[in-house]
Amino acid sequence: MSFDQIRLDRHEGIALLTLHRPDRMNAFTTQMMLEIVAALDECDADDGVRAVIFTGSGDRAYCAGADLGQGAATFDYDKRTDKAALLPDGMAASPVAEDGTIDWSHPLIRDSGGRVSMRIFDSKKPVLGAINGAAVGIGATMTLSMDARLASETARYGFVFARRGIVPEAASSWFLPRLVGIQNAVDWCYSGRLIDAAEAHKKGLVQSVHAPGELVDAAIAKARELTDHSAPVSVALTRHMLWRMLGAPHPMSAHRWDSRAIFARGRSADAAEGVSSFLEKRPANFTVSVADDYPWFAEFEDTPPYS
Repeated sequence: MSFDQIRLDRHEGIALLTLHRPDRMNAFTTQMMLEIVAALDECDADDGVRAVIFTGSGDRAYCAGADLGQGAATFDYDKRTDKAALLPDGMAASPVAEDGTIDWSHPLIRDSGGRVSMRIFDSKKPVLGAINGAAVGIGATMTLSMDARLASETARYGFVFARRGIVPEAASSWFLPRLVGIQNAVDWCYSGRLIDAAEAHKKGLVQSVHAPGELVDAAIAKARELTDHSAPVSVALTRHMLWRMLGAPHPMSAHRWDSRAIFARGRSADAAEGVSSFLEKRPANFTVSVADDYPWFAEFEDTPPYS
């Protein structure tokens, strides 16, 4: 698939997804959202991709937030002319009826940034951020559901929503406190102040800080460290288990998932290969396909807990 507002390149098993609106500091649009989702779909379907790295074009910004080109109507989605692509044929163009009631199930109600965050959350491949400059608003919150964030020394984060008269989006009220603690989340979101790379690193938002010219190479090296020696299906399943268990009400939920996952994986060719390669002191050759052999994951969602 061809893209206009992002770039998708492959580097020996690593997909580099670049937000590409350098003339607008890679500001976020509906089209960019749709292209990111499509690119992640493409990566999940390609067993040659082991991990995905997000970065931004140019040296000024990763993503400066929502494109403010529509002025005061930027966040009034009911009035946005660029949202038509999200509407099924025949659906009312506005969620607000003539009498002022709101159809909360209407597609325009759903936060576009959240569509990206949740698609990253559902990715079957590890997702990393190489934050090369300003990451403000959705530029900050879209990174929270990634598995790791590496930052340039010039990076700046800003959770500026209250300063724009809105609230944090992209499911950041769930992700951010889990990453940095509630006190830091409160500080950053109430004040809307900019956070430099050193503070972001100290408080756990980013994993490491790098010189600008070394950032993407460092992210690629990290992606390879995470994936080179592991079974792709095992990484995908582990990713989903770890993220979902953050919100589990009881360790029994983890026991239920662990039991089903280890049983299913234990019967696979990957498990036999993992043991054999270890005993034979050679690199493993894992052959089970993420794209083709991952449907049983959904079977865990509705299974009852053990008593």
